[in-house]
Amino acid sequence: MKVSLIVAVYKDIEALDLIVQALKTQTYKNFEFIIAEDNNSKEMKDYVSSIEGIEVKHTFQEDSGIRKMRSLNNAIIASEGDYLVYIDGDCIPYSTFIESHIKLAEDGYIVSGRRCNLGPRYAQKLRSKEMTPFELEKSFVWRFPFIAKDAIERHAEAGFYFSPDGFIYNNFLKNSNRSTNMLGCNYSCFKKDMLAINGYDEGYGQSAVGDDTDLQWRFKGLGLKVKSAKNVANIFHLYHERGFRKDIPWEMELEKMKINRSDNIFVCKKGLNSHDNFSK
Repeated sequence: MKVSLIVAVYKDIEALDLIVQALKTQTYKNFEFIIAEDNNSKEMKDYVSSIEGIEVKHTFQEDSGIRKMRSLNNAIIASEGDYLVYIDGDCIPYSTFIESHIKLAEDGYIVSGRRCNLGPRYAQKLRSKEMTPFELEKSFVWRFPFIAKDAIERHAEAGFYFSPDGFIYNNFLKNSNRSTNMLGCNYSCFKKDMLAINGYDEGYGQSAVGDDTDLQWRFKGLGLKVKSAKNVANIFHLYHERGFRKDIPWEMELEKMKINRSDNIFVCKKGLNSHDNFSK
């Protein structure tokens, strides 16, 4: 089965280059890499044209504020895979990442993993190329105390990897009561299911409400369940300062989602269908 791995990006070419490094070590080879740029920069075009060794597509749009949902819909329209896997532009996948998502893929489900949050020291080790993502992945167990100490945010333990074919996953993790909330920076679904809900809802403006909170209930409205891929489909999240935009009407957007949910509008009104080049 062909996979379309979609990454949402904005300007951070250094982090994107780390993702490309990681994709070249993937154990699952039948995939295309779609760079969904919420911008239209020459620097990104030049970088994308330099990528070799993997199949790459690049979608872009004018920089008119945060339009991540529309950018991701651009990538869905460009995708050729039967299965879609999503990460953010500051998330570096393990070498087993795509394979793990595929092995957990099941009709009637979306698959959602978690992220191992790196602190500033280990994020800089990757950015400065002091070590590769693959080297960090393979040395994670013995480095864990140092990674956990460095991490300003929690969840460094999400970096422990267990094979979906292994004893620990099948006897302990598979049926355990684990969090199954969807995480927009690490999840996957069949393309047919994404098309059925009309993609990402672009009606939320510049907020991130449509990234995962809105998607999860809409997938459930379609009848899908969420399957946990914690400690199976792993990513490293690069440390960065967090900013909160006060100009975005978060409460208004959340209220909009509540209304959509109460009215059972799981097929959004402004999604893939708002693109001139979209056809089912």
